[in-house]
Amino acid sequence: QVQLVESGGGLVQAGGSLRLSCKVSGRTFSWYILGWFRQAPGKEREFVAAIRPRRINPDYADSVKGRFMVSRDGAKNTLYLQMNSLKPEDTAVYSCAASRHDSMVISPRDYDYWGQGTQVTVSS
Repeated sequence: QVQLVESGGGLVQAGGSLRLSCKVSGRTFSWYILGWFRQAPGKEREFVAAIRPRRINPDYADSVKGRFMVSRDGAKNTLYLQMNSLKPEDTAVYSCAASRHDSMVISPRDYDYWGQGTQVTVSS
């Protein structure tokens, strides 16, 4: 079993930055593809970013490319999401997730373990 706990959400003005963290425990950190998803009120959960175990070729949603950066620290068993140039449309609950797939996956149904989520609110 894998446990994921997010932190770092909050309220920020448009144009500002936040860094989300996701502490992973329970199984070998390096086995999993780790991803970030978000869900705004009344909308479906959507892919934000994901990174492979060897930290190569992370994948991003088009809406966040050039503004967000995903990274992982094996020594700390932690996944990060650096969010810059935030926009009001980035407002959502952000969740981290772990996948046992061998290749990159961006669908929520391909992720096996989920954190509880952290709220990010961007004011205009």
